[in-house]
Amino acid sequence: MARVEVIRNEIQRLLRAVPFRPFAINLENGDRVVIEHLENIAFDPPSDEGVGGSEDFYVLSSRLRLYTTFDAVTSVALVDRGELASQES
Repeated sequence: MARVEVIRNEIQRLLRAVPFRPFAINLENGDRVVIEHLENIAFDPPSDEGVGGSEDFYVLSSRLRLYTTFDAVTSVALVDRGELASQES
């Protein structure tokens, strides 16, 4: 499985989790993007057969507008609830 597919699949898994938990996407340029809500990220998923799917994605939040590719993602991880609270203060 290609690296882009692995990253996209991991993000899809996190988006489907119940309950949803915020997660961070770390990019190769050092930026870290926190996905606080399901609605903050958009991309075309692969078909049910696992074929296709977009290699790029959008992040939209009150503070950020980002368009990038899954290839630029170095890691994906859940965000500590304490970290979110400190960002809001």
